[in-house]
Amino acid sequence: MKLLFAWRYFKSEKSVNAINIISWISVLAIAVVVAALIIVFSVFNGFEDLVKSLYADFYADLSITPSLGKTMTLTQNQLNQLRNTPGVLALSLIAEEKAVLVNGDYQSIVTVRGVDDALNKVSNIRGHIMRGTYSLGTTEKPGIVVGVGIENAVGLDVEKALSPATLYMPSRNAAKQFGGIDGMNSFSVYPSGTFMVQEEFDNKYVFSNLGFVKYMLDMKSDEYSFCELRLDSTQSEKKIIKTIQSLLGEKYNLQTRYQQNQNLYTAMQIEKWVIYGVTCLILMVAAFNIIGALTMLVLEKQKDIAVLKALGATESTIQSIFLFEGILLSLVGGAIGITLATVICVLQIKFHLISLSGGTFLIDYYPVKLLWSDYLIVFVTILVIATLAAWVPARKAGKEALALKS
Repeated sequence: MKLLFAWRYFKSEKSVNAINIISWISVLAIAVVVAALIIVFSVFNGFEDLVKSLYADFYADLSITPSLGKTMTLTQNQLNQLRNTPGVLALSLIAEEKAVLVNGDYQSIVTVRGVDDALNKVSNIRGHIMRGTYSLGTTEKPGIVVGVGIENAVGLDVEKALSPATLYMPSRNAAKQFGGIDGMNSFSVYPSGTFMVQEEFDNKYVFSNLGFVKYMLDMKSDEYSFCELRLDSTQSEKKIIKTIQSLLGEKYNLQTRYQQNQNLYTAMQIEKWVIYGVTCLILMVAAFNIIGALTMLVLEKQKDIAVLKALGATESTIQSIFLFEGILLSLVGGAIGITLATVICVLQIKFHLISLSGGTFLIDYYPVKLLWSDYLIVFVTILVIATLAAWVPARKAGKEALALKS
């Protein structure tokens, strides 16, 4: 009954046209803010998925690193146990160190990552080769695959590599030297390919043969910088990690992809909720129109309120009618906004209508992803703000001391 009264008040023509205008202004204001909130959330979801997919191509599901120092020892027995651990699909061994890559008069500080053939089962660097081929050579004749930023910095041409570049890596006896070339091991390497994932990786990493990098760093046969694993997504990640940790002991750190990039993922979530907070403030400003519209409606419906009270309606009944009226205004605006945002997002997903400018991105359009959780958050937000906005005029309506004049 209360909702029926509220609906009749909502759709009926008011004697004062300003009430109709203010009511529809509040509906449209909420619709615009809600549509903006859904669209912004969807774009954030799209970029988050894009970044996560890029990081998934570079970082493995699980990384094993030493608790202390830069290197760790993994015996053949330990490696066999890791490979046979339920839930482990693939294992890749890696040796990593900073180095200087020199090509003629150009040079750049890089991070050299020596990898084995199993890396392609753990990550997808091979899928991001944009020029040349993914060829790391051998220990005796190593090849390098460089990021596009490094290729530009040192003037490499992976498709016409007529002369090799020189890679300088620190010697373990460097502490006994006084720096300079005497503290470095050098080797000629031929660039074979260029990859492009994102700027963070493209300007930093060089991939080469594991045996070559270990040779340059004077590492023992069972010594590595870290180990990466690909896990079975159908099995419990926590259970697999617990099994591996008990197998290796406390001298090894185990980190998931999320833990390896925790700062990034946390920052992305914070950005999303900051935008949500700002948009909620805008929604609250729009809700002031509801207060104005309901206040004027209460003044117009004084005779109706008096009749209802004469028929036995309580203060809470009158209050609920106008409270529902405010909620209806918000829900109609929210429904329009949600529909508009959904149509825009679906069109963007299918036809890529809005493009990214600059031409330096991996994609040339804004990525969009719709999530039901976003719709739920927006719906609850509308409901809460509408209830708070309608409460004051609804309470005033319930407490009005009105009487029918003879």
